[in-house]
Amino acid sequence: MADPIAISPLAVPLPGMPPIKGVRLGATQAGIRYQGRTDLVMVEFARNTNVAGVFTRNQCPGAPIDWDRAALTGGKARALVVNAGNANVFTGKAGFAAAKATAQTAAKLVDCPLKQVFLSSTGVIGELLPHEKITAALPGLYPNLSEYGFEDAARGIMTTDTFPKAATRIARIDGVDVRITGIAKGSGMIAPDMATMLCFVFTDAKIPAAALQDALKKGVDQSFNRTTVDSDTSTSDTVLLFATGQTKHAVVPESGGKILRDFREQLSDLLLELALLVVRDGEGARKLVRIDVTGAVSAKSARKIAFAIANSPLVKTAVAGEDANWGRIVMAVGKSGEPADRDRLSVAVGGTWMAKNGSVVPGYDEAPVVEHMHGDEIDIEVDLGLGNGEATVWTCDLTHGYIDINGSYRS
Repeated sequence: MADPIAISPLAVPLPGMPPIKGVRLGATQAGIRYQGRTDLVMVEFARNTNVAGVFTRNQCPGAPIDWDRAALTGGKARALVVNAGNANVFTGKAGFAAAKATAQTAAKLVDCPLKQVFLSSTGVIGELLPHEKITAALPGLYPNLSEYGFEDAARGIMTTDTFPKAATRIARIDGVDVRITGIAKGSGMIAPDMATMLCFVFTDAKIPAAALQDALKKGVDQSFNRTTVDSDTSTSDTVLLFATGQTKHAVVPESGGKILRDFREQLSDLLLELALLVVRDGEGARKLVRIDVTGAVSAKSARKIAFAIANSPLVKTAVAGEDANWGRIVMAVGKSGEPADRDRLSVAVGGTWMAKNGSVVPGYDEAPVVEHMHGDEIDIEVDLGLGNGEATVWTCDLTHGYIDINGSYRS
């Protein structure tokens, strides 16, 4: 096993996480891959809990993705089981058998139909999941589930993460407070195309599955789908949102409507916080980078250009080296394949415009840019000067730590 990884310098402490009515959870050591740490999480939900989910669009998804997509059609959830250390991906019939065996054990424990059990796995691809370790550990874990188990769960789903990730909000539905709490894991193989890595969000609100799905999809599009660490879209990306319905408030229609306005805003804000925590924990990351693109021909074009910058190894290593080499940003804009006019392009770092309309700003002083590059949060702005399209994405720098972690991932 590789040496322990130092905690990211961009780490954020866990917030206080009060109970969510209708949610009990916990973690245990099943020995799936890791020794001396928790690697199996179980969550039990109150009856009639509604669920929404978004999943990876990677064409080689894991067995748990297939399982959850099928289960999601029922719109109800009673249990969630998550293991770390093994992704149960590219495992064929054995992978489905492992998923089914896990779900059967959980369903028996909580006394529910198989289709109300959701599964997630994260870790090494292409290795058979030793599901017998999971099914042996679940009966001992279940009696110890607690409404105060959020921190244990956040730690239990980690793989190469250096710190646990969680966020919580209070939203109002027709004047009544409801709580939303989420946990997430992710560090590498981060370039979401729906969601990112693993993220589980819980609320005590009573929201129909259709309205819940709409709120989740819109929130994910503005958060997880605006982040990247290394341009690699995981085979296991999953975001699930569970609504236990244990708080009494006005009836929410299937379409959601205005009554969910604050809930949607708070959910989106929570999802963005979780997404940025994942970027902060990017493997080997030392700097969080925000990229704002304006003046593009469309929002879609702006987003593609922003991701071209965010995923450029040359841009990311320049940030790591604290080198104010704005030429690399220009390069990334040009390679995106999107409409760009060299003579209208403007670039700024840390609020200092280095180039305007295709040339260096007269009297440009690099000193404030260099000072900004020494910080741990970097801001890059690009104005195409072509239209009204704009987009924001987040990434991290690329350091030798990324190679160290991934070069020894299976050792």
